[in-house]
Amino acid sequence: MTTREDGYFLYHSIGQYPGKEADLAAAMADFGTIWCASDDRQWPYLLGKRAEFIDLWRRLLGAPDGSATTCENVTQGVHMFLTALPDNYLRGRKVLVAADCFPSNHFLLTRLQDRLGFELVTVKMRQGSGWVADEDMIAEWDGDVALALLTWVSSTTSHRIDLEALVAHGRAMGSLIGVDITQAAGLLPFSVQEPQVDFAVSTSLKWMCGTPGAGVFHVRPDLIPECRPELRGWFSQDNPFNWDIEAFDYAPDIRRFDNGTPAILPAAATVPALTWHANADTDAILAHNRRLSDILIGGVDKLGLKLLTPRTEKERGGSLMIALSSTEEAGKVLNDLRDVGISADTRGATLRLSPGVQTTEDATREVLEVLGRSLGTAG
Repeated sequence: MTTREDGYFLYHSIGQYPGKEADLAAAMADFGTIWCASDDRQWPYLLGKRAEFIDLWRRLLGAPDGSATTCENVTQGVHMFLTALPDNYLRGRKVLVAADCFPSNHFLLTRLQDRLGFELVTVKMRQGSGWVADEDMIAEWDGDVALALLTWVSSTTSHRIDLEALVAHGRAMGSLIGVDITQAAGLLPFSVQEPQVDFAVSTSLKWMCGTPGAGVFHVRPDLIPECRPELRGWFSQDNPFNWDIEAFDYAPDIRRFDNGTPAILPAAATVPALTWHANADTDAILAHNRRLSDILIGGVDKLGLKLLTPRTEKERGGSLMIALSSTEEAGKVLNDLRDVGISADTRGATLRLSPGVQTTEDATREVLEVLGRSLGTAG
């Protein structure tokens, strides 16, 4: 199978950037050299890399000092927050989520509602729609909603919510508000303070171009003292080297959400990607994505295919989802794209395309040519 950097359309899954392999290899070589050395440099180096990871993410999120830490993934981050809330905060009340959230989060919430005693309200999609409408979320969002978990951009349609409007409504209802930003972090501008949310979670994959296991978790600073994480350990303390087992006290900041010895390898492996992103022209990257997406949308229309993604820029992320007639047809299209070195993926009968920093206009037009030939609609 031929592979090409210019034909990479998988930024909704794993992000790539020029020089990523060399950067990652160098970082892992440094890690190996220091970790295997017969001296005492290991922990200062590793904890420094974790701190660098957190600081790079914190700046991207516009998050204050002491309000962001690592987690393995989004699901873990959501669990960390919900189980740390004051006793009975959720009991007898509602947790609100959209049906087009990332399924892993829904799996978690379905289980937690039994133990934490809340009612999970899942807002459904309208008949014929691929995403949950903002107005339908608002209609279900009343004063009994203790917490709402919002999905900034859907992984199934690339639909982007009106975060400002939903947060404003949630504030009026007195709810806590969390947001999963995974599908657009690093491509679309985002700040945890504009509008202010209570917690935010993301991975470092996709547009951030990082590695698995390198999640980030933010909590609003003035909310942190109210949280008492149930999973706690020596790194949850202000002084991790307190060995008095009768004198545990939570750190005053986000560190209280840490627990045992942190997993540092994913963070160290992701620092090169975060550093690249911090120095990149993100406005140009977004403009490039929008230009190539417009080419794809025009081509999809000419081929008579159904676009599952909103057409308006402010209502979508960086991906385009295209409906094909069957899973079998989608598989054939995917194989035909692979034959010419173009990387994409499918979910059932849906073709997913995400043009990123390495993707070229020529490759984008070639996708449409291959798509037309594969479906027998070329010309």
